[in-house]
Amino acid sequence: MTILVTGGAGFIGSHFARLKVKQQKRVVVLDKLTYAGNLENLDEITKDSSKSQYFKFCKGDICDRPLVEKIVKEEKVNVIVNFAADSHVDRSIMNADSFIDTDIKGTYILLEAAKENNIEKFIQISTDEVYGSIESGSFKESDVLHPRNPYSASKAGAELLTNAYWVTHKVPVIITRSCNNYGPNQYPEKLMSLFVTNAIEDKALPVYGDGKQIRDWLHVEDNCAAVDFLLENGKQGEVYNISAGNECTNIEITNIILDELKKPKSLIKNVEDRVGHDRRYSIDCSKLRSLGWKPGINHEDGIRSTIKWYVENQDWWSKIKTGEFLKYYEEQYDNRTTNLSSFA
Repeated sequence: MTILVTGGAGFIGSHFARLKVKQQKRVVVLDKLTYAGNLENLDEITKDSSKSQYFKFCKGDICDRPLVEKIVKEEKVNVIVNFAADSHVDRSIMNADSFIDTDIKGTYILLEAAKENNIEKFIQISTDEVYGSIESGSFKESDVLHPRNPYSASKAGAELLTNAYWVTHKVPVIITRSCNNYGPNQYPEKLMSLFVTNAIEDKALPVYGDGKQIRDWLHVEDNCAAVDFLLENGKQGEVYNISAGNECTNIEITNIILDELKKPKSLIKNVEDRVGHDRRYSIDCSKLRSLGWKPGINHEDGIRSTIKWYVENQDWWSKIKTGEFLKYYEEQYDNRTTNLSSFA
């Protein structure tokens, strides 16, 4: 079996790629290497000869149809797991162009490749944000989608396309909607990774509004385990929520970070709330749990180990935050040859 993992140099995708390689499954990663892609996220594979034999990296854009078709055919891909996405809400509010291209057009091109090459399984990675905000209770998979920002709207559009290819062409799709992911290797623009690294540097932690927005927090390894579980146990044409039931307000997460790092609360800086900021996300995960899956990482332990990772891996994120990342990254890519292919 060969698994094409798109966006596999990013945060969640790289964790999934590492998981499958550990299982000795052949993985081909396709990543455009935008600002959030990082080859260092794959070091565990590429620097270990016992693992690298199961792995190939391809630099490219999922919107490049000839490239996608070439990879799927030449690598004899059986499964596609689409993690590739522009995913930061703030960026989508400033400029949504790349979100529409990657999240919608890119998904379409992957679905076309899946259809034309009789792919055995296609997993579309989505988000709980497609539901919009909810005051009480939790969204189920059958609830109407109500995205409220360009990012979540682009992901909802990708979902609709994915479902259409199941209904019309019987492409064997599964859609996952996970809650907020956190963990190692997350680009420091999301709340937890940004606030942990800022606190380490004694910089301000910019909390939107009153900080009482509620999110459910899921460790990235649990999300990847759920996706892997659905590869074997999920039903074609179905949608599955993935959550851990760890609802916290943003200010609660902020205080946990400061307490763990023994930093003063004076680092908290309340800033003007984001336009259209959803107040609460909450999803019902009973459908997935009924199949036998459950999260394996304790919430407190997960946060503590995540903070520890950023403390111990400052070389990984410091060059990103100092603006040296792109220059370093170009050199890093150019200097690597093992298991890398441009598919020119």
